[in-house]
Amino acid sequence: MRTVPFSNLSQQNVTPPEMKICLASEGFEWLYTYQPAYMWFIFSLGFVENLFVILVFLLHKSPCTVAEIYLGNMAVADLIFVSGLPFWAIYISNKFYWPFGSFLCVTINSLIQLNLYGSIYFLMMVSIDRYLALVKTMSIGRMRRTCCAKINCAIIWICAVIASLPKVIFRKVMFLPDFNTTACIILPPDDSWNIASNILLNLFGGFIPAIIIGFCTIQIIKVLRNNTMQQFKEVNNEKKATWLVFTVLLVFVLCWLPFHVGTFFDTLDLLGVFHTCGWSQAIEIGNQISTYIAFSNSCINPLLYVIVGNHFRKKAKEVFWQFVAKFRPPRRASLPINYSGITVRTSISMGQQNLILKQ
Repeated sequence: MRTVPFSNLSQQNVTPPEMKICLASEGFEWLYTYQPAYMWFIFSLGFVENLFVILVFLLHKSPCTVAEIYLGNMAVADLIFVSGLPFWAIYISNKFYWPFGSFLCVTINSLIQLNLYGSIYFLMMVSIDRYLALVKTMSIGRMRRTCCAKINCAIIWICAVIASLPKVIFRKVMFLPDFNTTACIILPPDDSWNIASNILLNLFGGFIPAIIIGFCTIQIIKVLRNNTMQQFKEVNNEKKATWLVFTVLLVFVLCWLPFHVGTFFDTLDLLGVFHTCGWSQAIEIGNQISTYIAFSNSCINPLLYVIVGNHFRKKAKEVFWQFVAKFRPPRRASLPINYSGITVRTSISMGQQNLILKQ
């Protein structure tokens, strides 16, 4: 039994006609009434913040570290994602009428999936980099190269695009008689496709990266608590960057874990575990809330860079003064401060010498 709230036409999978559907538009008004304003807020804050992070990494004179390359690409993923939110805000404000055509229907919706997969795998690579820097300092840690990081980022982008395809292939703009509107929706061939899509999302978008990140985190914590390792200068130099990564990772988990839990319960609902509309509606409300909590992560990360990242703050200040120096008008050539005094003293001295010669 499926719940199809009017507030969730943008994301809801429309099930085949033979499925019994719970229509619930009135009960969800308190959710979608505030969605456009929330989306505009996330867009405004996230666009400025992530653009700022990207510019700092690009404009600074020193090359980016391996961790900064991954975090910079994560900022790009967040920037791309928030750039699509105004379309959703307008869509909801128009009472779920999609005026932007089929191409943008597919493109804008794919940004959510692209951000989900890209962000978690960039964080996974940051965790692996911290693991190599702290745990494998004497061996594999020395093999860390920025060129390898750039190749890894390219692979992650390609894989994120491929992983986003299942949610894009069946995305269409169509008229829905039940809601009397033309909406941008997913129209899968059958409900088993929704189940498979959710399982892949939980597995490759959450579970597998979480295992790798968890293993790296445990090993890193062991090194940080090992007093013997503190004598190595390289370990101490990497500790500050590691705390920033831990903070970003913790916030990411807090933002995206409810989303994956909601996806798991949605899968159970699709499998028929819950037999009443009440359960389905409760799951749908949870999915709505968890989705927008996940959206918040795109504008929180840049704040963490500034608050926790001492190295990033230093880079941002240097870029600022570099920018100021570039556009500051050149100073006019001026005489030394004591030049006039020297001239006066020289004139007096020469005048006295002439007076003496005349005498």
